Amino acid sequence: MRLLTLRTENGTKAVRQDGGTLTEIDGFADVGALLRTADWEATAQAASGATHPLEGADLDAVVPSPGKIICVGHNYRNHIKEMGREVPEFPTLFAKYQESLIGPNDDLALPQESDTVDWESELAVVIGKKGRRIAEADAADHIAGYAVLNDVSMRDYQFRTIQWLQGKTWEKSTPFGPALVTKDEFSGGLMTTAVDGEIQQQTPTNDVVFTPEFLVSYISAIITLNPGDVIATGTPGGVGHAQDPKRYLQEGQLLVTTIEGLGELKNRVVKEA
Repeated sequence: MRLLTLRTENGTKAVRQDGGTLTEIDGFADVGALLRTADWEATAQAASGATHPLEGADLDAVVPSPGKIICVGHNYRNHIKEMGREVPEFPTLFAKYQESLIGPNDDLALPQESDTVDWESELAVVIGKKGRRIAEADAADHIAGYAVLNDVSMRDYQFRTIQWLQGKTWEKSTPFGPALVTKDEFSGGLMTTAVDGEIQQQTPTNDVVFTPEFLVSYISAIITLNPGDVIATGTPGGVGHAQDPKRYLQEGQLLVTTIEGLGELKNRVVKEA
């Protein structure tokens, strides 16, 4: 099942995608609100609200207001190598905030303060069931599904200190969507980032040091995971900052982030108003 958050004249609506049709799930303003109900999956499957065409739909971030966005650094071996780091013993964790999220087709604004804006395609895990100290063997039961995310990074701010947060959570910098694909319909796929049609990153989502299940277990030992929380599981090799010469996003470019089986984000790069 594919669940999306649709912008309408009457506010946002949680919808189910069936081919080219979006069906409203009555009573839920977005996918995050839906996930906070115990029977969210049955509710979504039974939905029969107003319908909209997928083509031309104005989509919001699939979970627009997650309680937590926890990101993982250095989780793909080819990215660890290109950044000159050692394979970590434990996950490298940092946070984003909901103000950083944008829809899957929204413009990506270059901030006035940074000219080193870089791409980082990521598989996002969306939590569907509350839990604390979740065993790795039980972690899949707490995952609602998966989506595509790009952890667009302001490298100059990121590396001002040893703490990365200030380069990672810029306002309206993180495309997220287009849909939450439930875990029964996704077992991994090729993740690709292209800038103006030129492939920059391309790696299978399962080529990781720490699996989604391990990350759910590890993070839940630290803090309770709630429905709608998001874990961004890291980026593969091919970021612009590691290239020689370094490459960063420029006004007018089209950033396309794709994961087979999940969909794509298409974000035009513009100057911040």
